[in-house]
Amino acid sequence: MPASFPKLLVATEFPPNAAGGGAAIVRQMLKGWPVEKLFWWSCQPERHQQFGQKTAAHAVATISAKLYPHHRARGPKCWVLENLWTPWAARHFQKTLDTFQPEAVWVIPHCWSIPPLAQALLHSPRRFHVSIHDYADVQGAVERFGAAQSRRLSDNCDRLYARATTRDVICQPMADDLLARTGVAGAVNRAGLEPEDFAALETVPTAAGETIRIAYAGTIIVEKEFALFVVALQKIRAQLRRPLTLEFFGDHSYRGRAWFDASWMRENGILTASELSAALKACTWGFSPMALTDDNPRYNQFSFPAKFTSYLAAGLPIITLGHPACTVVKMASAHYVGVCSSATTADALAKELSAALTEPDSRRKYQANLLRCARQEFDADRMRRALHENFRRQRAE
Repeated sequence: MPASFPKLLVATEFPPNAAGGGAAIVRQMLKGWPVEKLFWWSCQPERHQQFGQKTAAHAVATISAKLYPHHRARGPKCWVLENLWTPWAARHFQKTLDTFQPEAVWVIPHCWSIPPLAQALLHSPRRFHVSIHDYADVQGAVERFGAAQSRRLSDNCDRLYARATTRDVICQPMADDLLARTGVAGAVNRAGLEPEDFAALETVPTAAGETIRIAYAGTIIVEKEFALFVVALQKIRAQLRRPLTLEFFGDHSYRGRAWFDASWMRENGILTASELSAALKACTWGFSPMALTDDNPRYNQFSFPAKFTSYLAAGLPIITLGHPACTVVKMASAHYVGVCSSATTADALAKELSAALTEPDSRRKYQANLLRCARQEFDADRMRRALHENFRRQRAE
């Protein structure tokens, strides 16, 4: 009933209908939340309404695209954002709180939302829940913002985590790491399977199609490993009994890459959640890579790609590639949900892929393991109920 839902403000960098795994998790966890009780604060405006997430109101502390740090002039841009924009954005956030008067606040500290949220909340008596999806000092952030700025973002993120009333993270290794460093425990909350996904996963899988379709959902983060995967596939395509395609789903185009081959690769663009689910179910395998070295441990060891869950929900066995310390490799190894490889050469990887892709009915082979993994690790309804209870506790206390 609507009366049981507190008036909630989501505070983060991205808008309600942003692309990407973090935004998808937030939308899934908000399933069933009354629109009239949902408010949003972000640093980025909406670009589209494609995902259908509606709010009662959305306040934006806009960062100019020209001012957002990437590689060029990142030092001066970071200085301006930290010293001039952040104080204004913190006041903007406080004004948003005063205007909307939320009964519960959900903070997802991401990139440049971190400084104003920290400035406004760390010394405030306000209660809030925090969700950490990625560490703020992963290598990609260091490359965009510089090492010193990334450390400051990370320190403030840790302080928000420790200061929060309740908290959750994307995977158990991150929860363990934050407990060791901050002294406070957090739950695990990430993209999961809905009851209808479990029901579909329990049914007898459909027979394999005439084409082996390998899905890749989202942005390519580890392009060196992705290129290695492509080379390995090229080595075995002619040997396979069925034709093979590599299917891309997401907001980015890779047609300009040297490894892209339009004769067997297809870009499907950005799809709604229901469209993506249907498209993935028509595929044969899902591909989930991370780095084959541990040079970026803050990402490898403590992040978890949402695409892994999307493949589970579609009933796809998963080709996992990465260093043995990667969270996703550990998950895939523990549950045997497909091919799990740490091969560093195309020949070695091709040998492993050849054995897997000649499997006549991979979906049926891995069905029981996919279902067991999903129930143990990715129950969306269970995670959502726990999160909503934390929001209700904010109102009650």
